[in-house]
Amino acid sequence: MTTINNTPYSDLEVGQTASFEKSVEERDIQLFAAMSGDRNPVHLDAEYAAATPFKERIAHGMFSGALISAAVACTLPGPGTIYLGQTMNFTRPVKLGDTLTVRLEILEKLPKNRVRIATNVFNQNDEQVVEGVAEVLAPRRAQSVELKELPPINFG
Repeated sequence: MTTINNTPYSDLEVGQTASFEKSVEERDIQLFAAMSGDRNPVHLDAEYAAATPFKERIAHGMFSGALISAAVACTLPGPGTIYLGQTMNFTRPVKLGDTLTVRLEILEKLPKNRVRIATNVFNQNDEQVVEGVAEVLAPRRAQSVELKELPPINFG
């Protein structure tokens, strides 16, 4: 099992950064479509996607949003963080095989344990694919948690 730690509100500092990385694989697109119900053919059908401005299949925009959520929940501030809001601008498409890096930066500490965080996502070429800002409720105290293993998923 993997153990992760959080950073409580009192220890957060403006300018503090963290990152989270994930490659976009076929399995991710299939699982995201199944989980979300978003079966838009631009994500799932190569022939359909070839006739779009993208010329190939692309990942769901909210897949990047889900990675932002994972970064906030598992890196900064980490376990115990509660999402209050998120803005996102999608600046370029995410393609299968891309490696995405979510870069977080503490922008502002607000009253009542609230924090504003820059939530920007970049591909392997350091091209920004999402620009965003989250507002979260940071945890009050430090904690370490063990991440549970996920069960295998069978398609069929």
